[in-house]
Order: sequence, then C-alpha cells, then structure tokens
Amino acid sequence: MASRSSASVPVDSVRTISPGRRGEKAASAVPADTAAETTLKSTAITVRSVVASLRQVKGKAGREEARWRLQRLPAAQAEEEAAEEEKEEKEALLSVPEEEDEAQPLPPICVSRMRGMWRKEKVALYCDQVLQDCEGVYADEVMGKYLSEKLKLKDKWLGVWKTNPDVFFVKYEESSIPFVGILVEVTCGLYQDSSSHFKVAVSVAEPLSSNITNIPRDLVDEILEELEHSVPLLEVYPVEGQDTDIRDIAFALEVVRFFYDFLWRDWDDEESCENYTALIEERINLWCDMQDGTIPGPIAQRFKKTLEEYKNKRVELIEYQSLVKEDPSAAEAVQCWKKYYEIVMLCGLLKMWEDLRLRIHGPFFPRILRRRKGKRECGKTVTHIVVKVMTAEMVKDLSSDTLLQQHDDLDLALDNCYSGDTVIIFPGVYQAANLALLTDDIIIKGVGERKEIIITSEPSHDSFVVSKADNVKLMHLSLIQQGTVDGIVVVESGHMTLENCILKCEGTGVCVLTGAALTITDSEITGAQGAGVELYPGSTAILERNEIHHCNNLRTSDSSKSTLGGVNMKAYSLRMIEDF
Repeated sequence: MASRSSASVPVDSVRTISPGRRGEKAASAVPADTAAETTLKSTAITVRSVVASLRQVKGKAGREEARWRLQRLPAAQAEEEAAEEEKEEKEALLSVPEEEDEAQPLPPICVSRMRGMWRKEKVALYCDQVLQDCEGVYADEVMGKYLSEKLKLKDKWLGVWKTNPDVFFVKYEESSIPFVGILVEVTCGLYQDSSSHFKVAVSVAEPLSSNITNIPRDLVDEILEELEHSVPLLEVYPVEGQDTDIRDIAFALEVVRFFYDFLWRDWDDEESCENYTALIEERINLWCDMQDGTIPGPIAQRFKKTLEEYKNKRVELIEYQSLVKEDPSAAEAVQCWKKYYEIVMLCGLLKMWEDLRLRIHGPFFPRILRRRKGKRECGKTVTHIVVKVMTAEMVKDLSSDTLLQQHDDLDLALDNCYSGDTVIIFPGVYQAANLALLTDDIIIKGVGERKEIIITSEPSHDSFVVSKADNVKLMHLSLIQQGTVDGIVVVESGHMTLENCILKCEGTGVCVLTGAALTITDSEITGAQGAGVELYPGSTAILERNEIHHCNNLRTSDSSKSTLGGVNMKAYSLRMIEDF
C-alpha cells in the first residue's frame, strides 16, 4: 500500500503518490480516455512524423561530469553556461539523422474484450469474481493478487509501451502526440502486493517500432536506461498474434486499468464500508449510465471533469507538501489546509454522484437559496422595461397609472422584482444569472418577434432558468443554452408557464421535478440531449400546440432509448409486498 504523506494536514487525509498508480502524474500514464480508445483499435497504429523539442538525456557519466564542472566554475560563469545549455535544449528539434532508419509502424494491440460486456457482466466480473466479499481497505491488494496470477501464465511477451509524451518531449502540441508508443519485449519478474505499483522489465524489440516515425533510437535507449529498463505494467499493452495466454494477460490488464481509472477512489482504503462490492456496483452503473446516454453527455462531462479535478488537486497538495519543511510557516500551513479542503469538497461531490438514491430522481436537486421577497410593502406592482434607451412609443400601450422602471440590464431588472411585477424585454441579446433564482411570481415577456428577443445562458454557470415560485410566466422569448449542463428550464416547485417561446437546448430539455407543474403552449423545443420535456414522478404538465424536434442526440446502441426524444415521463418502480 502507499505510504502516508507528512505535512500540515491530518496524517490520514491524503496518501502519497507511488510511481505507477493509475490516474496520477507520477505514473506518466496515458490518459484513460486516450488509452481506452487506442486499446479498442485492432489495426496497426498509424506512424506519424512530428516536430517537437526533445528532452535532453545524458548518460550518467555525462551528468556527473557536468555537475563536477559546474561546482568548480565561478557562480556567474556556471549560471551563464547553465543558461546556454537550457537555450540549446529549447532549440533542439526532433529530427532523425540521415543515416538512422525510421521507426516501423506498431503492430495491432489485443482487441478489448470489455468493450462488448454488458452492465450485468461487468458487475459479475468485478463483484463476484475479482473482488468478491473484500473490504475497501484490501481492494488494492486483491487486484494485485488477481493480476499476479494472470502474469504467471507467461513470463515473456511483446507489448506496446504507451507513455506520456512528457517523458520524451519538452515542448509539443498535445493534440499531435496523444502518447508515445514503443514496441518492447516484456519480462515479468517479482511482483509487488499492489497491482497499481507493478513494474516490469522491458527492452526495445527489434526492429524499432513506434507511432513516431522519426523518434531517435538513441533517445529511446537513454530514456529506458534512465528508467533502469523498468516501466509501469499498466502502461504496457500486449500485441496481437501471440498465444491465448497473452490474450488472458491483456484482458486482466484491461480489468485492472478500468478499476483504477474509474472504479477506485483514493479514499476507499481509508473509510469503512460495510459492503464494498455494492459500492463498486453503483460506480459501474454510473459509468454505464454515462455510456448509454441515461445521463446526458454534458452532465457526464461535468462528472468526469470533477473526478479529474479531484485527482489533480491531490497531486498538487502532495507536491506542495513535499516542498514544506518539517517546521512549516503559518502561510504554508494555511495553504496546505486550503488545498486539503478543496479536495474534501470535491470528494463530497463525487460521493453524491455515486449515491443512487440521489441520482434516482435525476441529476438535479434543489439549489435555490434566495428567499422569496413577496409583495412590496406599499402593495403596488412595477413594470420593468429592459432596453438600452426607452422612448414614449415603447410604453404607449400601458395605462397611465403604471409604475415604470427602466433598466439596460436584465439581471438588474430581475433583482428589483417583487411578486406581481412584470418584466418587459425589447429586442436584443441578453444574459441574466438571476434567471436561475426565480422565487417570486413575476411575468417575463418580450415585445416584438420572439426570435429577436434572445436570452443566452452564461457558460460558466451550471443552470440557466430555474424556478421555485408559485407562478412564473415566460412569454415571447428565445432561450439559447450555451455551456450550462442542467435542463434549459428546471421547475423545482410551484408552477411555470412557457408561452410562444423558442428553447434551443445544449444540455437536457425542460425538467419538471417532483411536485412541480408546467404549462407549455405554442412553443418550440429543439436540440436537447435527452427528451425535450422530462417529467419526474409526482409532477404535472399541460402541453398544447408545441413543436419538439431534434432532441435525444444520444450516441447509444440501446434502441429502447430512441423513444425519449419528445416527452419522457419517469415513474417510481413498484415493490410487491406480501403478507406472511
């Protein structure tokens, strides 16, 4: 197991990173999505020629000589030579000497057997066969023993070592080099207790084969020499054309990679869990829900982003702790605690996602914290005019006793609203964060062509229009969702009316949560990733003369989900109760 890190946060809060642990920078592993995508390809990996700054690697003798020479030089001269050396490193471009042969294409790697596995098959594999009844604290060890048994089938085989380009290159375009692959001969030696710490001895297979056609052979040899010809096992992918034992090893590696990429959490061996396999089953269901479109794409991306941010924050904290001396200053202690609490918050968010009881009603939950204002003390209502410049012609149809307030900002108008007020919007393009905080009974309506009165969401926010008021009306408007992942309109409670509106979705459609009500008439809903209207158990809706089209843009092979493009009505599952 990994050792604990010592710094100015609780000893048991964060563990140190061991070389080779999946999902952490020290492993220099290929990102999970990239690795999975490449694993699934059964054809040879395309060879490409790149231009990038090489990482300058010197032999041990060369490094020692340079260090000795710098120690003997005056400080100023040493700094000058060090700067010159750094300049040469930056200017060194990846190129192949004329006499050196180019690398051969990589052979195809073993086809993923997990790709075609159903949800129940994955659950049976991990919960019943591999982990069985183990506790979270022993999961790492159990996965190690599982992999050890498979590795005994064959002690030597060919594989593609896929590593982070940072190992070879200092400067490159990320999109141009997703990974560096080298064909290697693998020799399995002694095994450690943890599968995430496994390392294997490798040597370059002849002839040199890589996905980088102009990678210098000398560079590959020196990198491997620096690594003492030992690389993380989970970075090696067995190639096709070998015997069935190698296929079994390749499958075992897939099983372990998926476990550490998605199912394992760093807190699993630090918290008590009565039924760890039940927790793993929930995480498998979460992953499958993302893959088959049950959880819309944008929301799935938010979860993956949160998981990646959590991992990165842990790495940041551990790296910062390693720089702190035994007696940290007050500023260092504060910084450590700040980073630690960021991790705790992200950990809490991930745990909420994993709890099926929270996800059973959908990905949304009440979030409005602003209190209801109610009516003004004077009992009067105000009509708010939203336009850059107001003229008498604009308000000629209003009665002479109407109280008016003019705003050039929709957010400001909504902030000044009380129950009973009306917001009139003239043609233009607007943004308003306060649309996600509708708690009072107001009317928001456009004047003119609805397609000319455009309200766009703010990409930095999760929500667009969210209502918790008893009665809110939106009329003659165009709502354009950009970047937000929740429903374009979410009715958390009370009643909302949408009349003659255009809703162009980017995330999910209109969502009506339990106990809430919705009326939509003469409106158009398009582009939702899921159903155009989602009705949760206990909600009510009246839909008349609407156009709901081009929704449910989900990439799924499950034909049963192809009927969710219009209106999706969710229902509770019923339990049969018998009297004994």
